[in-house]
Amino acid sequence: MKPIQISGKRKSAIARAILKEGEGTVRINNQLLAHFSNKLARERINEPLKIAGMETVQKVNLDIDVIGGGWQAQTEAVRLAIARALIIYTKSDKLKKDFLNYDRHLLIADTRRNEACKPNDSGKPRKKRQKSYR
Repeated sequence: MKPIQISGKRKSAIARAILKEGEGTVRINNQLLAHFSNKLARERINEPLKIAGMETVQKVNLDIDVIGGGWQAQTEAVRLAIARALIIYTKSDKLKKDFLNYDRHLLIADTRRNEACKPNDSGKPRKKRQKSYR
C-alpha cells in the first residue's frame, strides 16, 4: 500500500500526517502519543482513533508533524489530519458519517482567522481613534 499524506489546519497550526501500514503506532513530532505531554490534548487526539475502532487503527502507523499555533490549535489540526487519513484509508462512508455525527470538526476545517488591523487607526482591528473636542 502507498503511504497516505494529508494535512490538517487550525488557526496558524499545520499538521502533516503520513499513514502507512504497520502495527498501530501514533507518533506526533517523533514522540509516541502515549508520552504526549498534555492529557487533554492526548484525549482529544485519541477521539478519531476510538471512533474508527482498534481493528482499523492497529493495522496502520501514523507519523504526524505539527508546527505553529498553540497547543490547542495543534491538537485540533492533528485530529483533523488523523480523521481525514483514516477516511481515505478505509474508504468507508459509515466511518465518515460517524465522524460527522460525533464532531463536525473532525473532517471539516474551521476557516475562521484573525481580523487584520486597519491602517492609520489604533492598534486593534475594531477600535477607533479617540476624539478630543476640548
